[in-house]
Amino acid sequence: MQIEHVDVLVIGAGPSGSVAAAILRKAGLDVRIVEKMKFPRFVIGESLLPRCMEALDDAGLINAIESKSFQKKYGAKFVKNGAVCDFTFKEQHTTGWTYTWQVQRADFDKTLADATEQMGVKIDYETTVTHIEFNGSDSVTTVVDAKGAEKKIAARFIVDGSGYGRVIPKLFGLDKPSSLLPRKTLFSHIKDLRRSMADEPNRITAVVHQPGTWIWIIPFSTGLTSVGFVGEPSFFEQFDGNPDQRFRAMLESEPHTKERFRDMEFAFEPKTLEAWSASTEKFYGEGFVLTGNVTEFLDPIFSSGVTLATVSSQTAAHLVIKKLKGETVDWEKEYMEPTMQGVNVFRSYVMAWYEGTLDKIFFSKNPNPAIKQQICSVLAGYVWDQSNPFVAQHDTALKRLARTIELTEKINEE
Repeated sequence: MQIEHVDVLVIGAGPSGSVAAAILRKAGLDVRIVEKMKFPRFVIGESLLPRCMEALDDAGLINAIESKSFQKKYGAKFVKNGAVCDFTFKEQHTTGWTYTWQVQRADFDKTLADATEQMGVKIDYETTVTHIEFNGSDSVTTVVDAKGAEKKIAARFIVDGSGYGRVIPKLFGLDKPSSLLPRKTLFSHIKDLRRSMADEPNRITAVVHQPGTWIWIIPFSTGLTSVGFVGEPSFFEQFDGNPDQRFRAMLESEPHTKERFRDMEFAFEPKTLEAWSASTEKFYGEGFVLTGNVTEFLDPIFSSGVTLATVSSQTAAHLVIKKLKGETVDWEKEYMEPTMQGVNVFRSYVMAWYEGTLDKIFFSKNPNPAIKQQICSVLAGYVWDQSNPFVAQHDTALKRLARTIELTEKINEE
């Protein structure tokens, strides 16, 4: 059987794979991407964060995205029982990007993949990895295309950016349960004829529907808006009928969505996803590194998925370049630790959201402007900025702040 030889094999052509491949290619390496799906393909994770812009810029992909006229995103808004907490990215603690995009991922991911291909990276679509054999850092990967033809690709290193496909963790038994509770979503894209242009469409809105259940509202530049309910599986059991009927009943049950989306047309029948949180035993090994959702996927709230995917790929790609130059790489210190730093900060905020801790902070009567800027930086994806106390002390700072707010408001009421 014929064996093709490349410097680096990247598994997956999504944002994680494209960013890694583009950076590797810019360094002069021969890179090949194998992708199981045919692009464009549907996927959620439609609201980006400013921090991912640095990774996209490093990969040379910003201009390609700009040309597509995706909806610019300048902040994030949280709503509960009519109360509003609005964050604007230009008012954040960390110096960095102050905007990003809200995108239909099918178009966004295809844009990244096409731009990467134009850099000289060949992409084999509809190609499935069936086996990987490592010999030290070198590897031989067996793949099968849509017609059933099999071939082998020899590589000096593998970057697994396969997302939910989780190729290497599944092949080598590295998967482990997530620490987060299993949750479910029902969502669709809606023809948004009643969109307010005053405070939208340049931000994502997260609506607290009831304890443990929330709604995302993500306007696109096309006039469509992505809307989804997220909660524990038991929440969805109270709604009867087909997906269309159940989703319309949910929209009717929430004052913030009731009038805006009543009788609006869905671009597709509402879809369900559940139990998406996942983790893995290790993020690297001899001859490979895992990036993006292959390492760990948390939750849709705070839109951390694409940011963790692109930033981890950015870091991994530069370390692979260093490795292939013959330099020493401390994968634990240079990759595992910073990647887990980002994951752990976001995890603290995800847990604080579902526990109600962030409700007390977001909807407090007299928010502290400096603290709001620090939290805004986290919401912008700057979860590696140790000068921010709400990053450095992410596991305790939110709870302390919530208790302080609760006591202060109680005293003021008395």
